[in-house]
Amino acid sequence: MSSRSVHRLALAAALLCSTLLHAFTPTGVAPLYFGPNAFPVPDMSDGRTSGSMRIELAADGYWGYNGSTTADLFARLQVPLFTRWANISIWMPVYEWYNQADGKGSGAGDVYLSTDIQILHNEWFHSGNTQYIPQMALRLGMKTASGEQFNHRRHYDCPGYFFDASIGETFPLGPVDLRLAASAGFLCWQTADARQNDAVMYGLQAQLNHHYASLHATWGGYVGWENYGDCPMTLKIRAAGHLHNFEPYVQYQWGIKDYPFHQLRIGLVYNLNILKPD
Repeated sequence: MSSRSVHRLALAAALLCSTLLHAFTPTGVAPLYFGPNAFPVPDMSDGRTSGSMRIELAADGYWGYNGSTTADLFARLQVPLFTRWANISIWMPVYEWYNQADGKGSGAGDVYLSTDIQILHNEWFHSGNTQYIPQMALRLGMKTASGEQFNHRRHYDCPGYFFDASIGETFPLGPVDLRLAASAGFLCWQTADARQNDAVMYGLQAQLNHHYASLHATWGGYVGWENYGDCPMTLKIRAAGHLHNFEPYVQYQWGIKDYPFHQLRIGLVYNLNILKPD
């Protein structure tokens, strides 16, 4: 084999190796390297849809393990689609202010949209013992690319989507009800060069519900295939009061893995019954 042929083979091998490395090298478009609103762990469903329109407003404060801080205004709207067995939800961090190593700034956040469908409910069974038939709901969601300050790694400059199923059951315990729920699903987002990161979602939740107050604890996250800062895991604790149609609440979130932030949220939910009784 001539030296020219050897040179061509070596060049072809180098190009092939470069292409493979480029195709499979993680891009760093992952929660560990971005701001807290880039693609946080979605709030978990508990197997139920709602017959009320829910209007939620909140203020968030984040402090990062690297010394960064973020404040934002959060809004969410949940509306029944002519029946309490199907809802549409829209939410977003409306605007955020941040202070991080490369400077200060502000910008709007991404818009999230989901459709929630009840696919199993014990009220649908009119015979036999329905006490231990759980509720189950399916959620189909998407994330827009409307978030600003991509150059400062505050939001992904790409869309994403997710879907999950949640199942839950309530157990009466005297003056309070204990509700246990679990969820599993799939989430993905574009990273770079027309590639996408696929992730498995998971979650477990325990609720203590009283007529005047409730306490929720949720452990969950998602696991991306790149395993490069894309496996966020969080624990959320939420305490709420129930005063007629109003639900003031406070929530704390701890980033256990690949989500280097603590979050404190103070918010208010207004419930409005817009449906006729079934």
